Amino acid sequence: MKRFKIILLMCYLTFFKLSFSDGNNNMKPPIPLPPEITENVNNDFKVPEIKKYGEDIDGDDLRYLEKTYTVMMEAKVNVFIPLEVISDVDIETIIVDNQIKEIPFEIELNRTPEKKDHYSLKYSESIIDIDRDGKPDTYISSPQYINEKISKDNYVKIYGENISKEGKHNKTIYVTVEIGE
Repeated sequence: MKRFKIILLMCYLTFFKLSFSDGNNNMKPPIPLPPEITENVNNDFKVPEIKKYGEDIDGDDLRYLEKTYTVMMEAKVNVFIPLEVISDVDIETIIVDNQIKEIPFEIELNRTPEKKDHYSLKYSESIIDIDRDGKPDTYISSPQYINEKISKDNYVKIYGENISKEGKHNKTIYVTVEIGE
């Protein structure tokens, strides 16, 4: 929401701060320099005197440098919100001896993907050695593409025969959304 407000403010500053020469969009040609200035370009430069308020000013001598107008416009902005994982998954299980466990889990995204077969889940690790003994024992698998807001059919498969150290083992895995191949 903060990004949207910043983008909207930038659009306001860009589109609403316009100035025109006059209301009819007729651009006036630039005013030529007086001869006193052009004659003394290479010599001593003298600035012509500015007439003071109350002195007689001919209509031809009066020059308007700029007229400004306030213009009201409407701006529409397309804001792209990236596809992100918004759920945390905690998996706890007990493995006894050479058991093989397949644990399903779901991952929730912030919105439904707008393109089918375009986005996939990317794990920081998908083959894990949970007890750090040198043999991989835990595998994470997901469907090739995610097409729904809630991604189902994700599994953690644990092979008990490859776990050699008893005790409680913890591992943190980060999940991101990537454009599929």
